[in-house]
This record gives sequence, C-alpha cells and structure tokens, in this order.
Amino acid sequence: MKISVITVSDSCSKDRSLDKSGPILIELLNESTVLKEVELLDYLIVPDETDQIESALWKCIKNDSNVILTTGGTGFAKRDVTPEATKKVIKKECPGIVTAILVKGLEKTPMAALSRLAAGIVENSLIINLPGSPKAVREGFEVIEGLLPHSVALLQDNTKEVSDVHKNT
Repeated sequence: MKISVITVSDSCSKDRSLDKSGPILIELLNESTVLKEVELLDYLIVPDETDQIESALWKCIKNDSNVILTTGGTGFAKRDVTPEATKKVIKKECPGIVTAILVKGLEKTPMAALSRLAAGIVENSLIINLPGSPKAVREGFEVIEGLLPHSVALLQDNTKEVSDVHKNT
C-alpha cells in the first residue's frame, strides 16, 4: 500500500522539527499489523495555504499514492483551510469516514466537535484529513487503519480481495 503523509502547519513548514503529528502518523503506519507492505511515498510539510495544500495533494496523487493522510489545518482558526483545499481536489466525498473519526473523537472529548474534516476520492487515491494534535492523530488512525486495505482494494478493482472481505462481513 502506497501512502503519503502531509502535515499542514505554518510553524512546522518553517521548522520541520516542530512537527509531532506527521512522525507519529508515519510510526503508526510502519507499526501497523493490519496494513501490509506499507510504502511511504511522500512526507510533506506545507503551510496553511490552500494552493500549497492542493499542490501537495496533487503531487502525492501523481506519485500514485493509494492513501494520502493529512494532519493539521482542520480547526476553526482563520488559517485552517485543509478541508477546503481537500474538497477542491476530491471528486467523490467519503462522509462515512469523517463521521467515524468524529464519533471516536467525541467519545474522548467534546472538543472533537470543533474538527472540520474531509475525506474523499480522486483518481485512484483516497484522501483523509486528520486533526493536528498527536492525540487526535492516534485516535483517528485507530478508526481508519482497518478501513484502508478494503478501501484500496475497491479503488484498485481488486475483486478477489473485495469478495473475500464481503464474505467475512
């Protein structure tokens, strides 16, 4: 599974060492027992600028990422524009993924209601926005980890794997 990670943050784009959530996400991907053969194609850090977020997403899409995970830029701050940039790129929305992440977050804190996430499909890539805090990244990953293999199989028209999953659910 080819995966890209994009951290969206003004401060982290100026000083990469400030990024805590991107490295946590990469660690979770590499340590996953659910995801097989994870290949990290891109790890990008961009500022909270719609055009730069869009460019980063398109770079990952063109690199044939199956899954693009963003972290950051999903709150209420004026410069939080990750969902808006994502919605400009995606062709099909995936509201169930967003709902699942929000429900899990709300089990932990009512502040999760302040998350503005987007998820969707463009070409053969699934894009999922995660919040920027390390804790929320861990919680969000816990939700999506088990969904990613089947999602990628569907996007790749892998009928055998899709059929196997449907038989067991």
